[in-house]
Amino acid sequence: MSLKNKKLLAIVLVALVLWFIPAPAGLTDNAWHFLAIFLAVVVGLILEPIPAALIGFSGVSLVAVLGLVGNPKVSISWALSGFSNSVIWLIFAAFMFALGYKKTGLGRRISLIMVKFMGKSTLGLGYAVAVSDLILSPFMPSNTARSGGTIYPVAINIPQIFNSYPDKDPRKIGAFISWVAIASTCVTSSMFITALAPNLLAIDLIAKETGQTIAWIEWAKIMVPLMLPLFLLTPWLTYVIYPPTQKTSPEAPLWAAQELEKLGKITFKECLMGLLALLALLLWIFGSALGVNATTVAICIVSIMALTGIISWDDLLSEKAAFNILIWFATLVALADGLKKVGILDFIGSNSEALLSNLNTTSLMLALLLFFYVLHYFFASTTAHVTALVPLFMVIITAFIPAHQVLNFSILLAGSLGVMGILTPYATGPSPLWYGAGYISQARWWALGAIFGAIYLIPILIGVFIFV
Repeated sequence: MSLKNKKLLAIVLVALVLWFIPAPAGLTDNAWHFLAIFLAVVVGLILEPIPAALIGFSGVSLVAVLGLVGNPKVSISWALSGFSNSVIWLIFAAFMFALGYKKTGLGRRISLIMVKFMGKSTLGLGYAVAVSDLILSPFMPSNTARSGGTIYPVAINIPQIFNSYPDKDPRKIGAFISWVAIASTCVTSSMFITALAPNLLAIDLIAKETGQTIAWIEWAKIMVPLMLPLFLLTPWLTYVIYPPTQKTSPEAPLWAAQELEKLGKITFKECLMGLLALLALLLWIFGSALGVNATTVAICIVSIMALTGIISWDDLLSEKAAFNILIWFATLVALADGLKKVGILDFIGSNSEALLSNLNTTSLMLALLLFFYVLHYFFASTTAHVTALVPLFMVIITAFIPAHQVLNFSILLAGSLGVMGILTPYATGPSPLWYGAGYISQARWWALGAIFGAIYLIPILIGVFIFV
């Protein structure tokens, strides 16, 4: 039996075993069967024998056809509910922003400019890679597209200038660049709500439980002050903890200058893309005060991008990653909503009281953040982590944390999703790419992940005392 078939069999077995276990007291058979399918989907997202979007789509289809959430009319309305979700379309539109950066060449130009002006020393080169990621992060919700698709092609060429290869002098400069790149993108993924697609999925799940939608600026007011010092320290921390053997890099700015010459003068479309991205950012920050919805801003900007030729309609239709995310997240939103619909979340909330009632509020918040963070060791997908855990944690949060503290604490919880990507070689989208470059061994990656993971958790925990 192939590995793929073994993984598929494991998913089916999870569903079947749970299905035939009698439902615990307080849960209906329909609720228990829904949970069996939901957990099988989560296992599928971790093992991923088939595309993740297909796993979610299949799970929703199965629940609907079995009528676990209601009659046929209710079932189909529930199954398609995720596709009418504004946050899902915000994610889709933001993927088009990433496509615009790629098509115009603006993303590559920004990275090369950073290397040209900051790359004379190896530490400066690390900061150039980090700042490039920071500039792009508010507009690119896929850190895989940002770090892997835009930063990686530029940064991975730099070590070779100094004869640093995976099998020859990797510590000279290649290992340093690789770790700074992945560590920086984890920090920026937490800094902005639009820097990581699972951030947006998490805020939608939070809104379903609390009735409050977290705005771009509300997230930034908490996460930017916590993450900015961490961002500024990351290249230096890497330089101290995992130092390169080569300390200067005079060739890198020369190489970047040559690459910029090949790109030629900045084009009208690059300027237009930059202005549209800036306009989107300003409206995301101030739009709520003006009565403008963030998703409305995003889809309007995408329309302008298509009408002005930054991207073509064919480009939009052929962007498989965006449509994959649209289907994947829409089905996961429906499944997570189904947990509440069939009564599972209410059941968990009523049964958690005995376990948690002895903790004071601060201790409970710190324990929840730590537990939520460490559990990521068991997930190969941040999206799977969000889908499986955010609804459950929100039940506890709304039950045991005072109402006036729930929103800010929820931002801290969701804000940890980016930085937890540093923990393992599979913890976030671009990790396998930078690990696969070969400059850092698996043992070294796990060790660095544990060290940086502990450091990155500290500001999140401190946030409880400052903002909650």
